[in-house]
Amino acid sequence: MIEIRLPQRCATLVFVLLLALCAADLQKLQADDQPAKFSKTEFTYKTVKDLKIRADVHRHASSEKRPVVVWLHSGALIMGSRTGVPKQLLELAEAEQFVIVSLGYRLAPEAQLHEIISDVRDGLKWVRQAGPELFNADPSRLVVAGASAGGYLALMSGFSTDAPPTAIVSYWGFGDVDGDWTTQPNQSYRKGKWISKEDAWTGVGREVLTRTNQTNGRGRSTFFLYLKQTGQWLNTISGLNPATDQDKITPFCPVRNVTSNYPPTLFLHGTADKDVPVEQSLAMASELKRHGVSQEVITIEGGGHSLWGGDRKLIDEAFQRSMEFIREKLTGQYSGVK
Repeated sequence: MIEIRLPQRCATLVFVLLLALCAADLQKLQADDQPAKFSKTEFTYKTVKDLKIRADVHRHASSEKRPVVVWLHSGALIMGSRTGVPKQLLELAEAEQFVIVSLGYRLAPEAQLHEIISDVRDGLKWVRQAGPELFNADPSRLVVAGASAGGYLALMSGFSTDAPPTAIVSYWGFGDVDGDWTTQPNQSYRKGKWISKEDAWTGVGREVLTRTNQTNGRGRSTFFLYLKQTGQWLNTISGLNPATDQDKITPFCPVRNVTSNYPPTLFLHGTADKDVPVEQSLAMASELKRHGVSQEVITIEGGGHSLWGGDRKLIDEAFQRSMEFIREKLTGQYSGVK
């Protein structure tokens, strides 16, 4: 055996280097044990002429295929933004390492209802086809959720897409677009200042939008008030007349298109909602039950649109239940929380 003797200074240096290498290996092992940072990436999922329609993808930087929640924003189909993902949903996704895809879509009246539906359909198709490679999505486990108009679009995904989602969550959404609640003047909005047609259309109709903000959304809130006061919402967003075009409107009404293949659905709605009546969720749930589809309804007594005015504790519990519902449907693990 050949014995090598190093000078004391060299031996000390080698020992320090070995310690550094061991520390680096330990840090790597610890980093591998920790989930990667949860971050957002913007993608273009569709282009119409020169307009790019985008999606925000929130995820961990992991190579493992993860379940997906697709979020659809509110705004009466005429305003809003994909950036408004609920905090509870982001927290759930970060904790469970789900992927959140917040889809933008074209807004009315510059785009019409059939075009908006086609955007959602194409967005879900993009998630299924491109998602596994682009952001490690597992589209076999996919929940679609949305609020108000986004809840309506989520309900549309239950029958109007190539493959229905695993489950749906509708927050104060609606199952028809041609009931009295849309086609008749909303008396709650007629108590305030009357909006003229000229004022309503200021800043509207000049370009197709996929989101509204302070610079490009001028007149949108006024426009919404006008449509509520006059009962002109459906005509304006679809170009269809509820009095004569019911056959053409039916394909845009989830409540008239439920079958036994419809996905399990959870509804959350306030009983005092004057924008979207609670009966919209109740009617959808009743139709699902009639077809043997799993459904769950959570109502907040006295809650208005977005549950405003309801008991805070009950609201928090309702949101928590909706998060548990999503987790159960994506993981197959029942928590027992209800």
